[in-house]
Amino acid sequence: MNDHLIIFDTTLRDGEQSPGASMTRDEKVRIAKLLERMRVDIIEAGFPVASNGDFESVRAVAEAVTESTVCALARATQQDIDRAAEAIRPAKRGRIHTFIATSPIHMQNKLRMTPDAVLERAVWAVKHARQYTDDVEFSPEDAGRSEVDFLCRVLEAVIAAGARTVNIPDTVGYNLPHQFGGLIKTLRERVPNSGQAVFSVHCHNDLGLAVANSLSAVLNGARQVECTINGLGERAGNASLEEVVMAVRTRRDIFPCDTRIDATHIVPASRLVSNITGFPVQPNKAVVGANAFAHESGIHQDGVIKMRETYEIMRAEDVGWSANRMVLGKHSGRNAFRQRLAELRIEFKTEHELNAAFDRFKDLADKKHEIFDEDLQALVTEADLAQANEHLRLVSLKVCSQTGGTPVAEVRLAVDGAERQASAAGSGPVDASFKAIDGIVGTSGQLLLYSVNNITSGTDSQGEVTVRLEKGGRIVNGHGADTDIVIASAKAYLNALNKLITPGERVHPQGSTAI
Repeated sequence: MNDHLIIFDTTLRDGEQSPGASMTRDEKVRIAKLLERMRVDIIEAGFPVASNGDFESVRAVAEAVTESTVCALARATQQDIDRAAEAIRPAKRGRIHTFIATSPIHMQNKLRMTPDAVLERAVWAVKHARQYTDDVEFSPEDAGRSEVDFLCRVLEAVIAAGARTVNIPDTVGYNLPHQFGGLIKTLRERVPNSGQAVFSVHCHNDLGLAVANSLSAVLNGARQVECTINGLGERAGNASLEEVVMAVRTRRDIFPCDTRIDATHIVPASRLVSNITGFPVQPNKAVVGANAFAHESGIHQDGVIKMRETYEIMRAEDVGWSANRMVLGKHSGRNAFRQRLAELRIEFKTEHELNAAFDRFKDLADKKHEIFDEDLQALVTEADLAQANEHLRLVSLKVCSQTGGTPVAEVRLAVDGAERQASAAGSGPVDASFKAIDGIVGTSGQLLLYSVNNITSGTDSQGEVTVRLEKGGRIVNGHGADTDIVIASAKAYLNALNKLITPGERVHPQGSTAI
């Protein structure tokens, strides 16, 4: 029988450290519940000491999730560990994940600590965390650039102190697959008590090798992989959960292990995370990209028609793609709408929320003939955005744009309930709309990103717009969707402005939480 490969999902923690990817408490719970249905073993819900908002989010996930282990991250300090323990207290199964850097560059330049002091602090942290739970994980940050002899000393000591999982991070994505796999093998062989702990890996994608490094580690004895949905994460991201899971499952001839993941939830999870964070999935992304199972070449099409395995190594249905699905339209009833949402694992807390979503569905059905699954996901996201857009709300937008003329936009906003109007000219309809909004709101942040993606195919498709703003060192993402791309742009801009206006609860201590 194959070994069990533990899947440790850190979308809610490391994934959220992507600039602009912060999630609300309710959004984190929504993602966590889908990860639980996917049978993810461990959900790292956040870094509780970072802010009160992050603490409350971790606690909410701990209260909502019963099947998966809920994990909280903590530096090797008493305040961090105590706060993490308090946050996961409601969890049926809780884990504390504590860490300290072990590479010379980090110890000398960041921690200003000697190796002996780091070793002593690591052991103390594990022992302190064990007072709260038997499930303690330890990570030597920047292990990929640490000295092997020192790593062996640290790992032996923390395992003896009670760590039942030791996680080896390639924090800056520096390692190559053969090198990283060799490191895992060496550590398992040289640490005398290595058999008393599960070896885990956490790889970053700075050189595009996070998945390759993770898989190399698995082949060399690692039995936990830390990863995220869509490979989300700071800088270039983390190892992609969907790629790790399907690589191990597809190449059973190579890997002596398998996960417990229900892969049919992979595509819905990918869409949910993309909608909530506003980070679109590139079409050629492995497993979950729109083109992952598309064939345009005549030779490929002919081969797939004759025998699927000629050009497909996975079945699209196995990861959640569905060729046969109920088509919804303006004549569809509430029961059909409710049933399709249930199939997509979309839940509402109250009947009132469901009815409001159904009303938005009917409005959209008047604009486009067929409603696809992606449209339904966007509708739910729009509902969340409507709740967030309490300070600034779009009432109406009129844009005049013609060949040879200067586009002009007239915008009416509700600002704390009071309607205000402004008009402005711009280089295009979107630019004019943004300037008109600025005329009402005042100074806005610096526009770092403006991205447009179609949610489905066809000229009547909804446009999905992501706007990223920066102001005073704070970076936020705004998200909007509509069949009119200019309106979608205005919605996204207002969503981002609302986040800038609302005081930021979460503060990312970059460099100290990145393992």
